Amino acid sequence: MSQNDLLEKLKDIAGESQVRTDEPMSSHTTFRIGGTADYFVMPSSVEELQTIIRLLKKSDINYYVIGNGSNLLVGDKGFRGVIIQLSDAFDEVEYIDDVTVKAMSGMKLSRLGNRLSDKGLAGFEFATGIPGTIGGAVRMNAGAYGGEFKDIVISTKCIDITGNIIELANKEQNFSYRHSAFMNNNLIIIQSKLMLDIQENQDEIKQKMDENLNARKSKQPINMPNAGSTFKRGSDFITAKLIDECGLKGYTIGGAQISDVHAGFVVNTGNATAEDVLSLVDYVKNKVYEKFKKEIQLEVEVIGE
Repeated sequence: MSQNDLLEKLKDIAGESQVRTDEPMSSHTTFRIGGTADYFVMPSSVEELQTIIRLLKKSDINYYVIGNGSNLLVGDKGFRGVIIQLSDAFDEVEYIDDVTVKAMSGMKLSRLGNRLSDKGLAGFEFATGIPGTIGGAVRMNAGAYGGEFKDIVISTKCIDITGNIIELANKEQNFSYRHSAFMNNNLIIIQSKLMLDIQENQDEIKQKMDENLNARKSKQPINMPNAGSTFKRGSDFITAKLIDECGLKGYTIGGAQISDVHAGFVVNTGNATAEDVLSLVDYVKNKVYEKFKKEIQLEVEVIGE
C-alpha cells in the first residue's frame, strides 16, 4: 500500500481532522522527547479502532497505541508507521452497581479518581496522582502507595490482532510487578471493570488522595518533564537508593538528568534527546553494577528509531 493510499484510508475511517502526518511525538509524551510519527490517528469510537487495526494488520503496517504517553520514550528519528492515540473518545466511566465501575482506556487516572471520590467509592486513591490513563495503567500494572491495579481489576476488554473484541479475567491478565499479559502480545485495552469499596465519608477519600498527591509533589520531580519512574524496583533492593549511593543525583548527559529530587527518575532539563536519556540510563546501570553487582532494569518503554 502506498503512503497516499494509507493516508486516504485512515482519513476515510477516522475523518480528516483526526489524522496527521509527520506528527512530533514530543507533543504526545510526558518526557517531551521524540521525533515524528509517519502517521498519527485519533479514532473516535471502538468501531473505528477495530477497522484501523484490521487495515494495518492486513497491510502489515507497524503501529503502536498510546494514551497519555506517560511511560514512553520515543526515539529521536521518530516512529515509522502509525501511532494510534486513545484519548477523549475513550474517556467514559459506567457505574455497574454500588462498588463496580467500567472505565474506558483513555480516561486519565486523576479524572477517574475525582469522579469515584465524588461517588463515595474508595480503593482508587493510590492511582489518582499517577500521570497516565486506565489503559496504560492496567497494561503495566501501575501502582503507588501500597496499591496496584491487579488488586482492583476484575476484567478487561481488549481488541486482538484480528480486530475482534475479547475479555480477559483478572488471572488471565498475568499481573506481576509493573507487568501484565498485555505487554507480551498485541492486545489493545479498551475498557476495564474495577472493583472498589463503599466509603460513606467522602472527606476521608479526598484526604487520602491529597496526602498521596502532596507526597508525590515533595518526593518526585513533577515540575520537570519525565516519564514517571525510570527504573524498576529490584526484588531485593530499592533502585533509587542504589543510584543515590553511587552519588548520581543530578548527574547529567546532554539534556537528560538524574533528578536531584528522586534518583529513580530521569528528567528532561529542557532540550534532552532520546539518545541523551538512553546514554544516561546505560551509565547509571553500569555504575550501579560496578558498585553493588546489581542489575537494574528500565521501566519506561522505548519505541521508534
